[in-house]
Amino acid sequence: MTGNAIKDTKKLQASFVPPTQTPDTAQEQPVENHQSHTRTIADEITEKTFQDVSLCYQCGKCSAGCPIRFYMDIAPNKVVRLIQLGLYDEALKSSTPWLCAGCLTCSARCPNNFDLAKFMDAVREIALEKGVEVKEKDILSFHEAFLDQIKMHGRSYEVGLVAEYKMKTLNLLQDVDSAPGMFFKGKLGIMPHNIEDKKSVRDIFKKTSKK
Repeated sequence: MTGNAIKDTKKLQASFVPPTQTPDTAQEQPVENHQSHTRTIADEITEKTFQDVSLCYQCGKCSAGCPIRFYMDIAPNKVVRLIQLGLYDEALKSSTPWLCAGCLTCSARCPNNFDLAKFMDAVREIALEKGVEVKEKDILSFHEAFLDQIKMHGRSYEVGLVAEYKMKTLNLLQDVDSAPGMFFKGKLGIMPHNIEDKKSVRDIFKKTSKK
């Protein structure tokens, strides 16, 4: 190649290089991705559950075997689909995650090993973090009352749980006729049975609570 041809080639290369770069350093610069990635709720669920929501391919086996599907406003697999499509508001406002009993039937039967029960836990948690109004307020009250007893005693205290739940929901007379039979069968202890190391349990609550 002649000297003039080499010069012409270098000029041609320089014409394709941005002004801030030189022909010698142009290939060393990393390719910039101009599509900025915004952290989505699907990403948050992946972080909390260690599984990608795209694993669900909507076979519907989870919804077909769910024992309380008929009480839900949206089928369990459809909640996953809403997250996949980015329809987060509809998914977070659904009553389905709150009605989930955590029986793990769906997780055990999933042909693609997608843990739907863990997914529902994450959806509930994110809904609370983002201040979404919970449809099933009584269920939320039960969760709060249960965790309060664990925090105080290190284990469930049934009488305290029932008392706090009824104070939160104001359903004071609900199932009250069941109390005597449960008491005489030893299902309701008057005094709580505290574990020895309650501090360790409280430390767990401190470390896992968002400030």
